[in-house]
Amino acid sequence: MKLDKKIFKLINLEKKRQQNTINLIASENYVSKNILKAQGSILTNKYAEGYYKKRYYAGCKYIDKIEYIAIKRAKKLFNADYVNVQPHSGSQANLAVYNAILKPGDTILSMKLTHGGHITHGSKVNISGKIYNSIFYELNKKENINYKQIKSLAIKYKPKLIIAGYSSFSKICNWKKFRKISNIINSYLLVDMSHIAGLIAAKLYPNPLKYAHIVTSTTHKTLAGPRGGLILSNIKNKSLYNKINKSIFPGTQGGPLMHIIACKAICFKEALSKKFIKYQKQIIKNAKCMVKIFNKNKFKIVSKKTQTHLFLINLKNKNISGYTAEKILNKANITVNKNYIPDDKKNSLKTSGIRIGTSAITKRGIKEKNSIYIAKLICKLLNNIENKKIIKNIKKKIKYICKKFPI
Repeated sequence: MKLDKKIFKLINLEKKRQQNTINLIASENYVSKNILKAQGSILTNKYAEGYYKKRYYAGCKYIDKIEYIAIKRAKKLFNADYVNVQPHSGSQANLAVYNAILKPGDTILSMKLTHGGHITHGSKVNISGKIYNSIFYELNKKENINYKQIKSLAIKYKPKLIIAGYSSFSKICNWKKFRKISNIINSYLLVDMSHIAGLIAAKLYPNPLKYAHIVTSTTHKTLAGPRGGLILSNIKNKSLYNKINKSIFPGTQGGPLMHIIACKAICFKEALSKKFIKYQKQIIKNAKCMVKIFNKNKFKIVSKKTQTHLFLINLKNKNISGYTAEKILNKANITVNKNYIPDDKKNSLKTSGIRIGTSAITKRGIKEKNSIYIAKLICKLLNNIENKKIIKNIKKKIKYICKKFPI
C-alpha cells in the first residue's frame, strides 16, 4: 500500500512544530513512546461493545484482559472502588454521569465559565446547558472559590448536582466543604479532576474520591496519558455504578476505543512510579517560579498564586487582549491559550487573559532555571509586542531551548 504522502507530510510538519515550540498550554502534554506504540496498534481493529466478559461481539478474550488491567491499575492509583475506563473524552465522561443521575430540566450548580469553569459543566453553549437548568457560582473578590455563595445558591435552588473542578483555577479546592454543602440539600457532588489528575495521583493535591460521589477526568493533561476520559467513585454503591456503566454503554457511546484503553493502562502504570511523582513535583516548582517572575514584572496573576500546574494572567493592566498575547507569543514559538479572566468583558475569541501550564515543558526535562528564563522572555515579548527585532531574537532563543530539551 502506498503511503498517503499528503497526510504524512503534515504529520511530520506537526512533529517539527512540537519539537521547535515551547508548549505552555495547560491541557496538553507529551505521551511516552510506549503509549504512542499502543495507540497505533492493531487494537484499533477490534469492536468491543459491552463490558468485561459481557461483550456483544466475539473475539474479546485479550480485549477483556486489557480493560481489566486498566481498571485495576486506575483503582490502585486513585484509591477507587469503581472505575470506568471507556469514556472517549472528559466531555463524554461528564455527559454520561449527568445522564445516569439527572433528568432533563434538573438543576446543576457549577462554576461560571468566565471564572474558571468548563463548558461541559452547564454552559449554555454546550449540550449540558441545554438539557439541564444551570446555576453558576463565582470566585470572590480575592479570586478564591466563594464557598459562602455556593452554600447560599445550593439552599436557594436545591440543585440535584453540584460540580467542582476547573479549567483555570490555580489553587487547592476544599472538597470537604463542597461535600458538606451537598449533604445539606442531599445532592450529588461531582468533581471533574481533569486538570489535576496527575497531581492527585502523586498525592500532591487532595484526592476528591474521599468526598465526591463521582469523579470524572481526562487522561491526557497532568496524567500524561492518551486523549480519553475516566469515571471513578468510592462510595461503594453498586446501583450507582450500574447506572453509570449503562449510561456509557449503551446510553451515550457505542464501542470503546480499545487501543486508547490499552494506552490508559500504560499511563496508569507510569503514574504509579516514583519517577512520575518526581515529575509532578517539578511541574509545580516550575509553575511557582514562573509566577514569581510575572509578579516581579507587574503581570497580574489571577488568585495571586498557583498551587498546581497552571496559572492565569490578567492582561488588563498591559492593555492587550489574550488573543493578541497568544498571537505574539506564537510568532516566537511559544504556545499559550487565550483565556477568560473573572468577569471578563471581552468575548471568547479575544479574552483579557492567557493561561499558562507547565506539564509539557517539565516532561521535556525543563526545570526551574529554564522556566524562569522562559517567563522572562514572555515578559519581554508582551512588553514589546510591536518590536519585530525582539520577537525574532527571542524566537532564536526558544529554538535553542527546544534543541537542548527534545521531546
